[in-house]
Amino acid sequence: MAVVNRRSTENPEIFKKRRQKVLAGLKDAALIVANHPEHIRNDDVHYAYRPDSNFYYLSGFEEPESILILRPGKTPESVLFCRQKNIERETWDGFRFGPAAAQKEFLFDEAHPIEDFEKVAVELLKGYEDVFYRLYKNPEADVKIQNILLSLKKAYGRSGYGLMTIKDADTFLGEFRLRKTEDDLRNQRLACEITAKAHVEAMKFTKPGVSERQVQAVLAHTFYSHGSAREGYNYIVASGNNATTLHYNFNDQVCENGELLLIDAGCEYNLFSGDITRTFPVNGRFSPAQKKVYEGVLKIQKEIIDYVKPGIFFKDLHAMGESRLTDLMIELGLVRGRKEDIIKSNEHRKYYPHGIGHWLGMDVHDSGLYMIKGEPRPIEPGMVFTVEPGLYIPAGDKTAPEELRGIGVRIEDNILVTQNGCEVLTSQVPKEVEDIEKLMSMSSTK
Repeated sequence: MAVVNRRSTENPEIFKKRRQKVLAGLKDAALIVANHPEHIRNDDVHYAYRPDSNFYYLSGFEEPESILILRPGKTPESVLFCRQKNIERETWDGFRFGPAAAQKEFLFDEAHPIEDFEKVAVELLKGYEDVFYRLYKNPEADVKIQNILLSLKKAYGRSGYGLMTIKDADTFLGEFRLRKTEDDLRNQRLACEITAKAHVEAMKFTKPGVSERQVQAVLAHTFYSHGSAREGYNYIVASGNNATTLHYNFNDQVCENGELLLIDAGCEYNLFSGDITRTFPVNGRFSPAQKKVYEGVLKIQKEIIDYVKPGIFFKDLHAMGESRLTDLMIELGLVRGRKEDIIKSNEHRKYYPHGIGHWLGMDVHDSGLYMIKGEPRPIEPGMVFTVEPGLYIPAGDKTAPEELRGIGVRIEDNILVTQNGCEVLTSQVPKEVEDIEKLMSMSSTK
């Protein structure tokens, strides 16, 4: 099916305000941000299109093959390049704004056809020594930028100017995106709220005999029926031993009686993503062994969330997860010896191979530095991230106690750092054993 492009549901003033903040941070450098090209397979079939996060963050404009230039202190400061109006192509692919309408609707200072980008950009970038741009993510745009740099060098002649220095736009813009504004948080909260509703519906639907893909369909239906345009990442709906594969996404097996089901899924709302994981029994009742592992992981997650406040370091949360989960492994008989030796030798990573979480926002693994010049950065109010401890015991692990084999548990919530602590944005999904069992027992599908 062809792509249909639309105007964002957000007020264009929000994006103009973001551009003004970024322009102030650029100082004497320019910024170029390219949107993704249109996704078309070899057989001329269109993939569903998603704009580049940085491009959308600054523009609200969703059409492919678009490029934005920001020039602090110059006239014009914000210049969009986009596809021209083309009624014939719109018959196939959907509405196009064209440069004139895009400039007016999205509050840019100037707009030009994308075909004129290389010619106009050379003039716009004259006099700049530095430009922020993200290399190697968009080959088509990379070629255009290379041509512009060479044209500029030729235009300078023997003036003493060489090739313009390219600085990483991802790192630069990531610092703006990392600290969420109220406009950002409005979208982030809605993404988390819709994601939470979907997880609750999936819990209520699940019973022995349904397939993982049927559960995925419940998630998707809830996402789309509550205003989400797409999922934030591939669905993980993993029953039984499948849950011990971290990025399992075949989602084609039958959920059997006596198994756990791990769901890791999140929707997008105005490109902001939720990211929730819940693990629960297919038949609605935890077995003693499942409960022991699950409650151990849950206790650790709650301890880590309680520790979150401004000023702490993200690396400390990783260390807490590593330490507490190793304690749990020792308690369950999965590993033996001194905890310090187990961690030093990475023996614990057999059952806990990932970190405790990641930044969350317009990308599910969102932009923003964890370290600044080699030093850990303190967590600040307005930052959003996940906390997701897990324990994964493969069915074929002959060294693990037999009753624990094939159990995979991960519990993930989305956390907003506040002035004095934190807020769990995904608390609407039950995670206490009693609450999960109560919800599932009430389902009419049982």
